[in-house]
Amino acid sequence: MDISADQPIFVISVAAELADMHPQTLRQYDRLGIVKPSRAPGKSRRYSQRDVNMLREVQRLSQEGVSLEGIKRILELENQVAALQSRISDLTEELGRRPRAVDSRIFAAGAAGDVVSLARGQRPRPRSQAVMLWRPRAIGQ
Repeated sequence: MDISADQPIFVISVAAELADMHPQTLRQYDRLGIVKPSRAPGKSRRYSQRDVNMLREVQRLSQEGVSLEGIKRILELENQVAALQSRISDLTEELGRRPRAVDSRIFAAGAAGDVVSLARGQRPRPRSQAVMLWRPRAIGQ
């Protein structure tokens, strides 16, 4: 049985021991929104392996002299980067499933100056065959 890194399985005392911190420190980080564990039905905190890894990173940054507000901002930015990388991966995958635009469609300027999608081998209608919505009249007509 595989356990996901996001599965909340550790109670606060175990997570604190794994992160080499005091449980009160974990409570403080939760109140500040730095590391937000899941809640069990009885409102007790449950930490995942990812939470424990994040607690270790918070401890490392704190030991390097980064303030708690700085740590919170760093973690927010790292989460944002991870979300954007995931989005790029999803879009790249979706793009790979689509037929290549060069193989399936060609775009040309239509008679009215608009963009017209054409199938490969098809040509746009010549301007003389296009329906003219407005044609200037010669002077004196």
